Amino acid sequence: MTAQRTSGSGERLLSILDLFTEDRLVWSPQDMMTALGYSRPTLYRYLRLLRETGFIAPRPGGNFGLGPRFVELDFLVRKSDPLIARGHPHLAAIAERFPGTAFIVQWYGDKLLCVASASRDETARTSYPRGRPMPLTSGAASKVIVAHLPRQQRRRFAEIHASGPWGNTMEDVLAALRQVRREGKAIAYGEVTPGIIGMAAPILDDKQHPLGSLCVSMDAVAHAKTDTADLAYTIQRTVADITAGMAEDPSVVSQSAILGITEVVI
Repeated sequence: MTAQRTSGSGERLLSILDLFTEDRLVWSPQDMMTALGYSRPTLYRYLRLLRETGFIAPRPGGNFGLGPRFVELDFLVRKSDPLIARGHPHLAAIAERFPGTAFIVQWYGDKLLCVASASRDETARTSYPRGRPMPLTSGAASKVIVAHLPRQQRRRFAEIHASGPWGNTMEDVLAALRQVRREGKAIAYGEVTPGIIGMAAPILDDKQHPLGSLCVSMDAVAHAKTDTADLAYTIQRTVADITAGMAEDPSVVSQSAILGITEVVI
């Protein structure tokens, strides 16, 4: 890992938190200094602030892990996010009718996150519970989001990812995205989790840019027994209801406003 360039205290603090991943949950101060290129006094000044505010916590051996403040913030997100609040009742209703797991995905940068889910079967398989990043390059939940990005971002995505499950050339990928836009849904067979089939539709803002997506995933056996036309209709009708509700909610920030001032990282 190479040293990261930062321009201020805020970015330096965030760069420390960005070190923590599912593959590396605990860090020593020495390893942090090596990864980030900070001096010892600088690093310890930031570590002290992060520890005092609960964002990191000590671990055995003089190491650090993420702290309890994130649990508090997660609680507040669940209480305040209008997409979760409006979507959760719909997820419960879908889970009562169909096997597998119904879930809502939000996106930022090059990551997708499950933010709410429901299932009538506690043994239903899912590799991505709430908070675990999902790939933006595969899966139905991803396809319906990427397909509704502004044209420039779609073309950039197709250029970068001109191989894999979406096609072998840039034109293949763009054609696949156009089809998703026309149909208003996407289906993926084992692209994210082997043996799991997902169907998704986009949740859009008032400018038809994606806020997230609603997906239902289930194993192949359950999918073979499911009326897929009914499932598709239910998913698309549900996202239409959620989208209409979000459009009336003054707390919802248009994704187009965000896209207008920041570059979408794909």
